[in-house]
Amino acid sequence: MKTIGLIGGTSWLSTADYYRLINQKIGEKLGGLNSARIILHSVNFEEFKKKVDENNTKWLSDAFCEIARKIEAAGAGCLALCANTPHKYAPDIENSIRIPLIHIAEAVAEEISGRNISKVALLGTRITMTEDFFKKKLLERSIETIVPSAGEIDFIHCTIFDELGLNVLKESTRIKYVEIIKRLQSQGAEAVILGCSEIPLLIKQNDSPIPVFDTTEVHADAIVRFALGINE
Repeated sequence: MKTIGLIGGTSWLSTADYYRLINQKIGEKLGGLNSARIILHSVNFEEFKKKVDENNTKWLSDAFCEIARKIEAAGAGCLALCANTPHKYAPDIENSIRIPLIHIAEAVAEEISGRNISKVALLGTRITMTEDFFKKKLLERSIETIVPSAGEIDFIHCTIFDELGLNVLKESTRIKYVEIIKRLQSQGAEAVILGCSEIPLLIKQNDSPIPVFDTTEVHADAIVRFALGINE
């Protein structure tokens, strides 16, 4: 079993889900008291959120790369980022280390491509929905991506940081998310990607009229497969 390196804290709620899911899946594969070998660096999200708001991309990239190098030096055999948005810096991180980065969007694109789905809706932070780092991985698999309207993007982005990241789950917010998913379905979306690791705290498959892809769940599967050498 390879040692898994994780960069977490963005937010700690979703990082806790990663830790739980990875260990559950290792236990299911190996049985007994088996659990994952994990090196976790959990950041202070408040510090990183301020740099995001300032659009200080150099600070953010440098910080993630430095953490990645420390995790590699500590003996990790692979690296994973416990959130979608930090994958904006994936190319810089990959260039700074020698161990593989298990990319969340690549894992999701692979999963969707096996389901005969060609058009998906993407929900996440404003960065994830409006920039190309996630969508281009889908496009490489001939999967078209659509996103909410500008006003809906603002709503989703704000609820991620003002509610979900604080473990505040409002029924009115859930209803609005479902309305957004239904509208995107009317535009041809065959499935919806929950492209922020906090959104699955609020939205489950039974809330959605179309298939839901929980990026945390899919990513955890890919991490465990790599750690155990499955499909190599």
